[in-house]
Amino acid sequence: QLQASGGGLVQPGGSLTLSCAVSGRTSSGYSMGWFRQAPGKEREFVAAIRWNGGTRHYADSVKGRSSISRDNAKNAVYLQMNSLKPEDTAVYYCAADSRIILSSLRNARLWGYWGQGTLVTVSS
Repeated sequence: QLQASGGGLVQPGGSLTLSCAVSGRTSSGYSMGWFRQAPGKEREFVAAIRWNGGTRHYADSVKGRSSISRDNAKNAVYLQMNSLKPEDTAVYYCAADSRIILSSLRNARLWGYWGQGTLVTVSS
């Protein structure tokens, strides 16, 4: 089970850190990802980190402004977002999968486990 938290209202240019807690299983063997979905749009890839934390991947839209990290001891993954823009407004979901391959990380349909989402609103 995945539980995302940390969303809220933030002003443009602000920062936010999202957390995803994994329960019921150890997260260490799973790749973890963050996706987002704005109203009327498809769910899109934001960032992913491989099971061993060795490689991290970002969407072009957040590259340089966001950082994904994980703490396997705490069974958690984090997404720090800086310099937030109104277009970052969306429901953010965390995802997990033990078998997803590198070339599939950006495809939401290929992730096996999902959290319930946390709303991020960037507005003045």
